[in-house]
Amino acid sequence: MLFKSLKSFSVELEGPEDAVFTSGEMVCGKVVLDLGREIKVRSLKVVGSGEATVHWTQNRSVGVNIIYNDYSSSQTYFRKRFRLIRDNGELTILQAGKHEFPFSFQLPEDRTLVTSFEGKHGSIRYCVKAKLHRPWNTVKKIKKEFTVIEPIDINTPALLASQAGNKDKMARMWYRNLGQVSLTAKIDRKGYTPGEVIPIFAEFDNSTHRSVVPKAYITQTQTFIARGTMKQKKSVVATLSGDAVGARKRETWHGRAIKIPPVGPSILQCRIIRVEYTLRVCVDVPGTSKLSLELPLVMGTIPLHPFGSRTSSVSSQYSVNLDWLRMAIPEQPEPPPDYCAIVSDEEAERNMSPPLIEEDFTGVLQRPFFAYVQEFRYRPPPFYSEVDPHPQISNMRQRCMTC
Repeated sequence: MLFKSLKSFSVELEGPEDAVFTSGEMVCGKVVLDLGREIKVRSLKVVGSGEATVHWTQNRSVGVNIIYNDYSSSQTYFRKRFRLIRDNGELTILQAGKHEFPFSFQLPEDRTLVTSFEGKHGSIRYCVKAKLHRPWNTVKKIKKEFTVIEPIDINTPALLASQAGNKDKMARMWYRNLGQVSLTAKIDRKGYTPGEVIPIFAEFDNSTHRSVVPKAYITQTQTFIARGTMKQKKSVVATLSGDAVGARKRETWHGRAIKIPPVGPSILQCRIIRVEYTLRVCVDVPGTSKLSLELPLVMGTIPLHPFGSRTSSVSSQYSVNLDWLRMAIPEQPEPPPDYCAIVSDEEAERNMSPPLIEEDFTGVLQRPFFAYVQEFRYRPPPFYSEVDPHPQISNMRQRCMTC
């Protein structure tokens, strides 16, 4: 009886299927009913909403018993209700055929929304839900999700500021000092967009009698917060390996390039979910843990303006004062690596030092990639995910991505 009367029930939004929205924009669409025969309707309601949710469980043993702790939290950004068919005490009769009920609402412009996100322990979702109430029938529900992207303009003083740091560590074997390894690194700015190349200026001073290998990684950290407890998931999204630095030798990177793969933008404004990026430059030190230096990154949606207070020209960026690094400015920047995807679990575990906080190097992206485009409002950036869509073939000979 149900399939004879209600042939289809759907929510359709105006615009392309992969359209994205931002604060203050209008969301327009329609609820479509295709009826096989006449039906009686009590009400038809539509709800537009945006919400961040977090959930995970942990267990611990207490004697012979296992206690499960449930952690969950939510944050609502907006909720708007509409009655397309009002329940005024009388039933509305709809004839057989196709019926369309248009609706529209404006996303809040008095507050900043948060970019859509799908993660292992939480999500940020925006959707339109429709509910059809009929007498003597269960409530029929349908949902249509849409993507919201909040712009992050990297053309701001905070994101255009250079990032630099230095660290050193003493290599030991038993009670014997083998010498010191020092690391100094700098990048020209903090803000980047997917597809860009990050030139790394670094110096590695190896005072030990063993060779060390410098490496660099871009890592994504997803942080979920509930009931005062934090859960983190870290993944490597790009990697770069340099030449070995011999004993008592010094190696310099003159703008060694690491390319940013298609990843989702940073999420910094949500109370319960954060997505952050770092550039990690490190060296394996004999007899001790890795010497590691982390420089913060922000993945934006609006790329560097070609004509601004600071140009995006690679050669002009190299002209930043580098006296502290005692480097010569190269005539040509080193070539970027091939456009590669996420590193494998095994490689990440071999190259990364044991984390202080729980880390899960299971890859990064779960849904299919989308190519990054400058006008983000016409096509969304790629979704966050956890499965490598392009795994490396184990029997393939590794090659240097910067040669």
